[in-house]
Amino acid sequence: MHFVATALVVAVAALHGYFLVLEMFLWTGPLGRRTFRMTADFAESTKTLAANQGLYNGFLAGGLVWALIAYGIPAGRPIITFFLVCIVIAGVFGAATVSRRILLVQALPALLAGGFLWLA
Repeated sequence: MHFVATALVVAVAALHGYFLVLEMFLWTGPLGRRTFRMTADFAESTKTLAANQGLYNGFLAGGLVWALIAYGIPAGRPIITFFLVCIVIAGVFGAATVSRRILLVQALPALLAGGFLWLA
């Protein structure tokens, strides 16, 4: 069970690392515009906001990785839980305010990782 929990937490961290790259560096490019269904003008006018958002996603990924490396699953459970709960809350808020897709892409993986974390 520890392996599954660790793998899911790593997957959530990797996902948020990908969000960092997408929002900070690829926002105005074809992949960023296609992913978020934006025009080139809109992407250009919002790139600073997206970079800030991407940085926060990087902090979430970093927190998960730090907790896993420094403490592992048993001792790091409270820290990992904190970061996963932050991700779930952000995903629910994003789903309510931007797109329901965020619930599946962001909140659900973190919720699953949290469930396995506490079963481990």
